[in-house]
Amino acid sequence: GRMFAGLLVTFVVSLGLVLSGGVYVLLGGLGRVAIIVALIAQLILVGVLSVRVRSLSVGAARALFLAYAALNGLSFSIYFVAFDVPILIMAFGATALMFGGMAAASLIFNLQLDTLRPILFGGLIVMLLFGVLSFFMNFGLINTLLCYAGIALFMGYTAYDTSKIKDNYNYYATIGDSTMLEKASVFSALQLYLDFVNLMLYIIRLFSNSRGSKRN
Repeated sequence: GRMFAGLLVTFVVSLGLVLSGGVYVLLGGLGRVAIIVALIAQLILVGVLSVRVRSLSVGAARALFLAYAALNGLSFSIYFVAFDVPILIMAFGATALMFGGMAAASLIFNLQLDTLRPILFGGLIVMLLFGVLSFFMNFGLINTLLCYAGIALFMGYTAYDTSKIKDNYNYYATIGDSTMLEKASVFSALQLYLDFVNLMLYIIRLFSNSRGSKRN
C-alpha cells in the first residue's frame, strides 16, 4: 500500500508539471540543474533511510519516502514529453503484470533467494556502468539486449525483495517490536518502489526501441 502511495505521489507530481508546463522549464538550462540537484537529493534520502531507519521516527521515515517519491516525479515528468503516451500506458501495464507476478510467486511458493543476492548486486553494478557509458557511446542494437537484461534483473530483485520483506515482517512480528515493524514497512515500500520504477524504465526503453525500429 505504501509503495503504491509513493507511485501515486510520483505520478501526481509528474502530471502536474506536464499540465502546468513546468516540465519544459526543467528541460531548459536552470531546469537541468534542478534535475541534477533532485537526483542528488534522492540519493541522500535513500542513504538516510537505509542507514538510519532504526533511529528515525516512523513519521520521519514516511516523510522521507514520500519526499523521495515527489522528487522522482521531477525526473518522470520528462518521460511524458520524451515518449508517446500509449508507450507509457503499455509500459505501466506490463510492469504491473510482471511485478505482481514475481511478487506473488515469491510469496505463494515461499521462495528463498538469498543465494541470488551477489548475482543481483553484480548485475546492478554492470547495468549502472553501461548506463553511464551510454551517455558517451551509442550501443545501437545492444541497447535492446541491455533492456532485456535490466528487465530480468529487476524482476529478480522484485522476487528477492518480496522474500526478504516477508522474512523481516515475520521476525519483527514474532519479537513484538511494533515500532520497528512500522519502520521496516516504510523501508520495504522504498525497496519495492525502486524495483517497480526501474523495471518500468527498462520496459519503456524496450517499447520505444521496438517502435523506433518498426518506423525505420
